[in-house]
This record gives sequence, structure tokens and C-alpha cells, in this order.
Amino acid sequence: MTPGVSSFTEFLSKVAPEMLPGRRPLPPGMAGDLAPHATTIVAIACAEGVVMAGDRRATMGNLIANRDIEKVHPADEYSLIGIAGTAGVGLELMRLFQVDLEHYEKIEGTMLSLDGKANRLATMIRNNLPAAMQGLAVLPLFAGYDLDAVDPAKAGRIFSFDIAGGCYEEHDFDGIGSGSLFAKSALKKRYRPGLTLDEAVILGVDALYDAADEDTATGGPDLIRKIYPVVMTATAEGNRKLTDAEAAEVAEAVVHRRTDQPGG
Repeated sequence: MTPGVSSFTEFLSKVAPEMLPGRRPLPPGMAGDLAPHATTIVAIACAEGVVMAGDRRATMGNLIANRDIEKVHPADEYSLIGIAGTAGVGLELMRLFQVDLEHYEKIEGTMLSLDGKANRLATMIRNNLPAAMQGLAVLPLFAGYDLDAVDPAKAGRIFSFDIAGGCYEEHDFDGIGSGSLFAKSALKKRYRPGLTLDEAVILGVDALYDAADEDTATGGPDLIRKIYPVVMTATAEGNRKLTDAEAAEVAEAVVHRRTDQPGG
């Protein structure tokens, strides 16, 4: 009846290390062009918490590998994770992170702090470094509502990472992926402190539109196929994913405004 370690990843490293994404042997050479890549994710802090949005396109070189991949997911009840980079490895790492947080809560009887969650994710990325050096890199964006925050208006927090596992807290907003340069440029011009949740949702979809307008690997709203960005929020009430109808309403409103004002 002795409880095990609180980290599921550490448990796997002891009993079945070959199941960890970064521990699998790879053939020599670069493998990045052989797998689909996920692209642009943005996160925005607001008065009620944080918003994360991601486009739906995955690419292989100059080809569209998937038009409706979902890159933004709940990490646990109060936090969100979005992935850019090698899609298959990223989705596997994201699921492992979800299990790790759930495992910790069951073993310890309490939820890991938001800083602790970010550090756990940084360790997973660091363990994937050998694969990243062969082109199978994954860079997540992590955000959540900090239940321990002194000021509820500043409880929405955002963390970015590098491929070596470095963890950095971002302020106000951030973006990752091939279109992030354009998305962050749009956010830099339009963000203001104290945004409401609804305003942050619109701003996130608007930034993804700008990214898709300049970056071929980022997919914009597809009104024909009814494919819209995935948008999630994390607040004091927990996380929530916008329904297809809600995401469609926001995306179509953004497209309608751009019809009259293409530059935003």
C-alpha cells in the first residue's frame, strides 16, 4: 500500500522507459520532414483568466497534411496546453502531461500549483531533446488560472518553453508556431490590460487571421468546410471549450469585418 512517486513520467522512466517519447531510438539523420507539423497557437491574459486559440492546419513541407487538427487541449481543470512542432510527438506529450497532472493529484491528494505544472512540462520537453535535435521538436504553450493568485484580475498566466526545456513566464500574451511572428505583432497593436473574456476571444481569433494571412502553414477560418479555430478559456470556474457554433460566430464576424477592412 506504499504510494508511488507523484510523477507519472518518473514512474514510466523506471518501469518502462521505452514508452516515453524522448527515449525511443531513432534512425540517424533528420526526420522532421517526414511528420506533419502543427502551427500557430496564441494565448491572451484577461480580467477573468486566460484565453488560448489555435488554427486547425498541419503541414508536411509545402503540403497540407490535415485541415482540422486540434492543437489546443485542457491540461487539467484550470489549465490549457497548445502544441506547435511535430504533431504526433506533440499530441503524445500533451496526453502524457494530462496523465501526469492527474496522477499527481491522486497520489498527493491535492492539485499541483500552476508553477509546478509548468515545471513538469519543462522536464518533459527537456527529455525530448534528443528527438528534437533530429528534427522532431515540440514547443508547447501553457496557460492557466492560478488559484493561488493574490489578485484575481492577474490570475491568468502564460508560460512558453524552448526545446531544451527552458520555462519562461510571459506577460499579457504570447504565441508559438510558424505564424506566431504575425500573430504576436497583431496582438502587440491591439492588446490592452483588463480585456474581458469575450474581447480576448475575439482578439485571439483576429490574431490567428493575421497569421494565416501571412503564413502559408497557418490555416484561416474555412467558411466552406465549416472549420474554425479551436478556442478555450480558463477561469475561476474551470476551463471551457467554445462550441462549434460559438467559434463559428466569432470567426465569421472577424472575416466579415476584414471584408471591409482587410488590414484589420
